Parts: sequence; structure tokens; C-alpha cells
Amino acid sequence: MAIYLDIIWFLNFCIDLLLLLLTAIVLKRNLVKWRLLLGALLASSVLFLVVTPFSSIYYHPMFKLAFSTCIVVTTFGFRRFSYFIQNLLTFYFVSFICGGGLIALHFFFNNEMVILNGVVTTKSTGLGTPISWLLVLIGFPVIWFLSKKRFELIEVRKVKYEEIVDVDLFILDRHLKLKGLVDSGNQLQDPLTKKPVMIIDMNNLQNKFPKSIVQQAKHPEMIGDQSLEMECGWEEKLCIIPYRGIGQVNQFIIGIRPDKVVVTLENGDELDSSNVIVGLNFTNLSSEGDFNCILHPQMLIQGKKRLA
Repeated sequence: MAIYLDIIWFLNFCIDLLLLLLTAIVLKRNLVKWRLLLGALLASSVLFLVVTPFSSIYYHPMFKLAFSTCIVVTTFGFRRFSYFIQNLLTFYFVSFICGGGLIALHFFFNNEMVILNGVVTTKSTGLGTPISWLLVLIGFPVIWFLSKKRFELIEVRKVKYEEIVDVDLFILDRHLKLKGLVDSGNQLQDPLTKKPVMIIDMNNLQNKFPKSIVQQAKHPEMIGDQSLEMECGWEEKLCIIPYRGIGQVNQFIIGIRPDKVVVTLENGDELDSSNVIVGLNFTNLSSEGDFNCILHPQMLIQGKKRLA
């Protein structure tokens, strides 16, 4: 039986890379690319141990624990013990979900797998069956994607939509300190970039923006008007976003691509939510003035936790 070790190693490398990446996504870790690649390389290198006379070591639980510890520390580093344990347990959890999904699909589609004396065996060659390869090449990315979406859905439900948070908005030389309401009803996205849109109340903030920007925010149809003199750097940050409210026809809102948006939660955590577009709106958002912007829930889900 011929075993193509290089192909099997490359598949393991890709799978380990995706598992470590999903672990980072679930925990919202800021990954260093070279550490991620090094961690995946270390994880896949255990394959070469299996084909040596020392393969018995691989099956020992203590070796597996020690090896997975090295993988996690290599990929995420070691800052404190609680940080390491959280990384390790989440890595196991993600691996069990994706691996269990693959085994379930394999049992469902494959009739060449049998269990002899408690050991799973397959009737195949060193190249594997077509079903096995399809599961690895197609099934694993699908399970990975569905798991990622499921984790995001769970996180959405954890978000307190009635929570008012502090928002620091940076646009060129302007710094605005805002109060933002996390609103599940705000599902506005830029149709081109798919970036979430946060809405700010311009009624009391228009003095923070150039007059030309305020004029265009009041009259979106004027965007691109050559008669308006734009301050340096602002024109390239402008965009126009179509939207439709309940009982309304299609309308447009002027948007600005910010340099940075930092959201401070009630527990003091700071999220870098710069991957967003700021919509300029002249509708009064809060009659009592409790907040002056509405945040898209994806800003809290996709935001990267800033390190102190």
C-alpha cells in the first residue's frame, strides 16, 4: 500500500491552520501571521512521528496534551495562565466540533467503514476513497464556515442590545466622543463593501464637521457637486448608502469612512471597531439625549479587543 505522505501532510497543515484561525476568531485574538503559520506547521509535523518506530508515543494521552500545549503557546503566546487555558480549551472545543462533524458525514455517506474489536477500519488503499477526499476538501471547509457562523450567532444573542456604550470616533484630525446605543434593529450595511453602518445624530454634531460635509449630509443628491469646496482629505472618505425604512421609498444617506472607531463597553473592555461606515443623519435619535449614535450589532461582534 502506497502512502503519499506529502499530500497527507499538506492537508493536515491546511486543516490545522483553519482550526487555529477559528480558535482565534471565537476568542477575538489578534493573531500574528507568522505565529499562526508556525503553529500550523508544528501541529502538522506530528504526522512524521506516526510513520517512525516512535509512533507509540503519539497515542499516549500525556504526549497529546503536551503537544497541543506547544501548538497553542506557539500560536497565541503565553501571557498568563488563564489566557493560556482559555486558548487551549477553545482549541479543543473547535477541533471536536469540526472533527465530529467530519466523522458524522463520513458515517452518513460511506459504507466502507467498519468497526472491528473497537477499532475503526476502512477498506481502502493508501490514496483513500473518493468520499474521504471529498469530505476533507469540501466537507471540512463547509463545517468550518458553518461553525464560524454559529459561534457568531451565539455571540449575537449575548450582546445586550439595550446597552449604551462610549464611542470614540476619529476622522482625519477630528476626534468625537459619543454615546452609542447598540440596536439590533440597525441592520444597515454598505451594499458594496458589506461593512456595517453606524448612524450618528448630526443635529448637535454638525459643528464638528466641515460645512461642505454638513451641506451634503442634508442634501445627499449634492454629492459630487463641483461647486462645493471640500477640505483636503474629506472627499475621498465620502460614500453614499442607499436604504429603505418601513413605509418609505428608497432613500440615500451620506457615509464617511472613519480612521478609527473605539467602543468602550460597560466592563471597561475596548473594542477596535474601525471596519465600519459612519452614516450622517439629521433625525433626532434620542428625545432625552441619552445617546447620539446608533451602533450596528456587528461592530461588537467583529470588533477586536484592544490590549491594555
